[in-house]
Amino acid sequence: MLGKVTVNALNLQQGEFPTVEKFFLFIGVGPTNRDTVLFLNTDSNLDTELGSAASEIKTQISAARSNAGQNWACAAIPVADGTAWAAAVDLAMAQDVRVEAIVVCTPVTAAAQLTAMNTKAEDINTTYGRRVFFIAQSIAIDPTPSTGKTWAQFITERTALTSGLSAYRVSVVAQIYANSIGIYAGRLCNYGTTVADTPMRVETGPLVGVDQTGLPADKDGVKYNNAHAKALNDQRFAVPQLYADYPGVFWSDGQTLDAPAGDYQVIENLRVVDKAARAVRLVLIGLLGNRRFNSEPIGEAWAINKLMRPLREMSRSYAFQGIPFPAELKPPQDGDVAINWITRTQVEIFMKARPFEIPKDITANIVLDLSAPVA
Repeated sequence: MLGKVTVNALNLQQGEFPTVEKFFLFIGVGPTNRDTVLFLNTDSNLDTELGSAASEIKTQISAARSNAGQNWACAAIPVADGTAWAAAVDLAMAQDVRVEAIVVCTPVTAAAQLTAMNTKAEDINTTYGRRVFFIAQSIAIDPTPSTGKTWAQFITERTALTSGLSAYRVSVVAQIYANSIGIYAGRLCNYGTTVADTPMRVETGPLVGVDQTGLPADKDGVKYNNAHAKALNDQRFAVPQLYADYPGVFWSDGQTLDAPAGDYQVIENLRVVDKAARAVRLVLIGLLGNRRFNSEPIGEAWAINKLMRPLREMSRSYAFQGIPFPAELKPPQDGDVAINWITRTQVEIFMKARPFEIPKDITANIVLDLSAPVA
């Protein structure tokens, strides 16, 4: 027998996971580059890309860019008819445009449109393995004294959009400002936050480009206030909100149309699980046909270590001078990944993701200490 040496360069799949988080697709009416996928960032000239005149899509993208700040980027498809958004989504998917969310700038007028968005999100996952959610908006209030609406009438009409609807991959914005949906989308893409943060986060700063003087009024001249914000929020709309004697305008929770008691009633829960799932899917693809992953203890331990990698990478918190900077998830623990062999070739995996707590309703109690001083 002759001596023989073989050197194999093994690929252990330790590279970076591709990311789509904070990269959104905007679809809306615009006069320039219609039915074309555009790629925009903070350096883009929106007058050149989207036309010099004001348009539905340009208004929302401009607001998103201002509220997202540094490193913002998006994809956009101007269309002639915003209600035909599904064809634009299909165009983007066919051109391999990978995004975290799809923002439909044209206001919806019926619950069926929101159901269609949720269905489209599920179909995209089925066809392409891409997890997306939709952001939609309702029409604005008509403040015309003779023919317009009161806030009570406006809220009642908006209630019909979301009442009885279960569509957890859709988040609906009440159009309080003309650029509300852009503000919300930009706030979700701000690189000072993570996908695990709520758009309510005050430390992110007030909404950019709007203020309290620009809040709309109804037909009776009553200005939008927190009573209206609460009523709309109770109907699962994401809305601007105010804090008494605190300057600026802020945002409410980012609600979705998940069913009562669902795990994904707020956008940060959906986003953090979607991010983990995108990475886990790539790990699972790499495990197909690999006999290192077998039912022996060492085989399962090896696979569990591979599967925990996305959870570990999303759980790297740090502190600086006593200030905590929490990660997107709490560190995984033993038992957070479990493997069940159904047959010799079919395996089922269970994984647990642990998000951090977020204070959204804070109560402080102050007591007096009237005890006598100690000599």
